[in-house]
Amino acid sequence: IGVETVAKSPPDGYTLLIVQSSITINPTLQPKIPYDPIKDFAPISKVADYMFFLVVHPSLPARSVKQLIALDKARPGQLNYASVGVGSGTHLASELFNYMAGTKITHVPYKGTGQAMPDLIGGHVAIMFGSTSFVPYVKSGKLVALGVTGAARSPALPQVPTIAEAGLPGFEVTAWNALFAPSGAPGPIIKRLNALVRDGLAQPEAKATMDKQGLDATPSTPEELARLVRTELEKWAKVIKAAGIKPG
Repeated sequence: IGVETVAKSPPDGYTLLIVQSSITINPTLQPKIPYDPIKDFAPISKVADYMFFLVVHPSLPARSVKQLIALDKARPGQLNYASVGVGSGTHLASELFNYMAGTKITHVPYKGTGQAMPDLIGGHVAIMFGSTSFVPYVKSGKLVALGVTGAARSPALPQVPTIAEAGLPGFEVTAWNALFAPSGAPGPIIKRLNALVRDGLAQPEAKATMDKQGLDATPSTPEELARLVRTELEKWAKVIKAAGIKPG
């Protein structure tokens, strides 16, 4: 409702949208949504990035991405992974992994991390992509981290490689938050708002808050954000089609 409200608001710079990267997933999963992420919004700036951690239960005999891929190919259809719901970032990260690795790990959807975590810790599901909330479980030995989805390693677990360097070149999933105005917002307003975002994210208080949440401040130009939206619309549409995920 909020996204649609902003899409229909006057482009005067007073009504803005801060939204997650799911805005590039929803058009494929929900073809009837009442907005177009390209036509209805004017990009201002990216705000933050966050990566996922690929973890497995310790009982799974895989301690690297390559071993996980080999294990699935030796046991086709026997491995499963949890997600926080159909069409979620963790679901699509998993299906991108299947798509790029040629694996057939079976999806087990849950209603949020709170529901999935007990089954993951208990070994009822063996594999999951998730947030920094997994880090304490990795450090305590209750889960094993095989890789991170970002372009670089995570400061939270610097010993864990990126999935790309661990055996799946080209794999990258970075979720993000970004700021948009309604389409038609004047250039000077977009420029001013972009500068305000940059100034705000440069404040020490902002960095400290984002660090606690496992976020990286990543301001961008409006043009860079526009390219990102177009690229990810195409990327996720391809993954959704390849995985056979049905539109809602």
